[in-house]
Amino acid sequence: MAEEVLIPSSGKITSQLTSSLLAVAFLTSFGSSMLYGYNLAVVNSPAVYIKDFYNKTVVSRTGKGLSEETLTLMYCLTVSVFAIGGLLGSLIVGILVSRFGRKGTVINTTVLVFIAGSFMGFSRICGSPEMVIIGRFISGIHSGISLSVVPMYLGEIAPKNLRGFLGLVPSIFIGTGVFAAQILGLHELLGKEEYWPLFLSMIVVPTFVQLMMLPWFPESPRYLLIEKHNVHATITALKWYRAKCNIQAEIEEMQEEQRSLSSVETVSVWKLLLDDTVRWQVLSVMVVNIGMQLSGIDAIWFYTNDIFKNVGIPATQVPYTTAGTGIIEIIAGLIGCFSIEKLGRRPLMIGGFAMMGFCSAGITVALILQSHLSSMHYVSVCCVVGIIAGFCIGPAGVSFLITAELFKQSHRPAAYIVGGSLNWLSNFTVGFVFPFLQMSAGSYCYLVFGAICLAVAVYVYIVIPETKNKTFMEISRMFSKKEAVLETQGLLDHLKLKKMNGYGCMEHSSLEFDSSSSVP
Repeated sequence: MAEEVLIPSSGKITSQLTSSLLAVAFLTSFGSSMLYGYNLAVVNSPAVYIKDFYNKTVVSRTGKGLSEETLTLMYCLTVSVFAIGGLLGSLIVGILVSRFGRKGTVINTTVLVFIAGSFMGFSRICGSPEMVIIGRFISGIHSGISLSVVPMYLGEIAPKNLRGFLGLVPSIFIGTGVFAAQILGLHELLGKEEYWPLFLSMIVVPTFVQLMMLPWFPESPRYLLIEKHNVHATITALKWYRAKCNIQAEIEEMQEEQRSLSSVETVSVWKLLLDDTVRWQVLSVMVVNIGMQLSGIDAIWFYTNDIFKNVGIPATQVPYTTAGTGIIEIIAGLIGCFSIEKLGRRPLMIGGFAMMGFCSAGITVALILQSHLSSMHYVSVCCVVGIIAGFCIGPAGVSFLITAELFKQSHRPAAYIVGGSLNWLSNFTVGFVFPFLQMSAGSYCYLVFGAICLAVAVYVYIVIPETKNKTFMEISRMFSKKEAVLETQGLLDHLKLKKMNGYGCMEHSSLEFDSSSSVP
């Protein structure tokens, strides 16, 4: 049932990685995560054709064309409405995963892809720009759900020593989706004017494959035991996903978590935000998800062609240069995937954000000097590649993985809602504001992204512990110890101040110690 797969020189991965785990990781990532990457990049190459379609449609309706500013605004809306849909999807994911399960949510939401593909595919025949925008919005809803539920599903079916490896598989497919959009967008394939509706609607193909095969695999064992209390189904699922190992230890670990949650129902977002016991986990998820999008990676993906034109690459070579960056994304994703269980989460996050920060600063310097030094064109391209590589090695996958790892079963859906909603709000902000920021700030706009990346790298270094090869309960206890240390430090500070009062240094009324107080 669960056939063992051998991968040379990958350490512990060889002993427990099964064909069932690989199949589920492939199907969920191929039919869901890959669409996110595809939709990020698909509007890049046909931008001129889409704008022309919008203008011609308005002329046919009103007899008057659109101004350049209005046309740019409509195109920015087409790009950014995907993020608005993603925000909505991230807000409802908690309800869906609790009602339908992890696998059930992945399967049931495929209907959104077919609806979105139909809207975009038939938009030109119907002469309706609104159908393109609605289709992008619906596909955004699907991606908003998928970006949360896929890493949640994979994180729960994976043994602890493979959680990082499987958790980064979706990031590889996100890069693959971007690369697929770049290749299909070449003029020799679907990059011609008559093909752009088909180009946008190609998202239905991988989803159809997923829909045909994923239903045959079991639901998350943790969901079945902890939330559905179905021991028999849990054992059956573990037999699918494990090879020649004693599943009793895993069941006992799940039951320990279940007992710790026996009096706690699945918490709401509001309760999560008010829960002092997980405040550092919540803050970490917020910082990482906001930082991931405000790092500037979406600006790179949405407007790659324009960026390369601005650095001086000939227009005929831009699509091929852009496609070349897609190969870098996949290679970087593979490096991260196969090194995470050896290096850990922290080095990939810190190194990835730091690399993006320095490369963002490098783009600014190169753009300023390119009028004086022709070689700066190549430096700019290298910096763009560095930003993409840094993102795909670490932040692209680890950011979603740690959201699953930092929380127990009761808090996990709400944590994904918080992280996902902030992720998509930041995504929308960058996609909509970047063209105007670039026009007003010029080369210096990348310094903003660089500063954010370096700040997040410092935060991860100081606050987030290493979670490699640890159970969810062990990770929870690590943060409990951090909280206890901070509370102890706060208590000592209060006592010191109170002692100072005896020497007349402070007024007594301002330092009366309250035993119920806690450190914020």
